[in-house]
Amino acid sequence: MHIPVLLKEAVDLLLGNGGKLYVDCTVGLGGHAKSILEKNPQAIVIGIDRDPQALELAEDNLKAFEGKFSLYHANFSELDQVLRMEGVSEVDGFLFDLGVSMLQLKSPRGFSFQKDERLDMRMNPEDRLTAYHVVNQYSERELERIFREYGEEPYAKRVAKAIVVARAKKPIETTGELVQVVTSVLPYRVGRIHPATRVFQAIRIEVNQELKSLEIALSKTLSFLRSGGRLVVISFHSLEDRIVKHFMKNHLKVLTKKPITPTIEEIRLNPACRSAKLRAGEKP
Repeated sequence: MHIPVLLKEAVDLLLGNGGKLYVDCTVGLGGHAKSILEKNPQAIVIGIDRDPQALELAEDNLKAFEGKFSLYHANFSELDQVLRMEGVSEVDGFLFDLGVSMLQLKSPRGFSFQKDERLDMRMNPEDRLTAYHVVNQYSERELERIFREYGEEPYAKRVAKAIVVARAKKPIETTGELVQVVTSVLPYRVGRIHPATRVFQAIRIEVNQELKSLEIALSKTLSFLRSGGRLVVISFHSLEDRIVKHFMKNHLKVLTKKPITPTIEEIRLNPACRSAKLRAGEKP
């Protein structure tokens, strides 16, 4: 079961404007949405997620609030289309909980380097681009670019070359095979981070166009947020956080001078949340 990160902090900030209509742009299994509906009996939640498996579980988890929520299978970059279908022109708040969910990590889609699975990494199984295509079809230069830009991998050039050499012998088909190629050319790293972490992050971001989708979605929130409407975003790595920070600074009244991070207790209960950062802003 996916544990909602920074649940109380996110929902309290979102509901702090006394509104009624909120959009959970990454509804997942419905954890944040359920808390919104519990804390504000007047609230209505429109939930969006690109993962149809998550939406099925969210529907079940929110069944006690029938009539108070609606769910849509879409990329959050399409939030304007979703809201037009709902006949909505103004909302009180948007919530984004970015990154990959525990559901996705545990599903056999190749998100994790800890299991040997077919290279996939699609959050939406209906999307065409897969990790297999990126690893086996992208040029060496393209691979180096995404490892450097999306993974901030200092050995991007070395890893890209190793992949191209390996796939010339046979296609790289599974996460285990990719891990072997990556670790064979990277120096040993001390600490919690696995040597393949940055490469896997970069490929996942490319497959799902995560940063581009985030930039599009954030810009679209502005035309729907009412005056006093709030935007709350939980990010999990510096690339996302940088986009969110600059967007809020340029367009909103910032409510979090410094990002809110999980407490030691929350990290103890849910180690996966340790890199989370929450930022919130309000439309003037």
